[in-house]
Amino acid sequence: MTDMVFLLLMFVLMALTLVNPNALRLVLPKSSNQITEKPYTTVSITPEGKIFVDANIPVTLEQLESVLREKLIGKERPLISLHADEKVDWGQVAAVMDIARRNNYTMVAAMRNP
Repeated sequence: MTDMVFLLLMFVLMALTLVNPNALRLVLPKSSNQITEKPYTTVSITPEGKIFVDANIPVTLEQLESVLREKLIGKERPLISLHADEKVDWGQVAAVMDIARRNNYTMVAAMRNP
């Protein structure tokens, strides 16, 4: 009986660590607006200016457009969630949003709740 409880506990602990293993530490600006649609993918920009697609694919700004095209092929007006730390240079955020505009993607900036 003790073995079963131990195995169940181990299973729960392992499952909890796998829930979001690719999380990036970003401090998002505050906002009170929320979206109801689920984005097809996310683009994250760290405080150091590094760009990630889906929090686990590191890309440069030059590679981002081709990676998004490949990932979103066949989707009509796909929704992309942009997660940028509040310390990120706005020029980099604007460049990512410009890539979305050129490719007719809908870009939503993710913010934390106030």
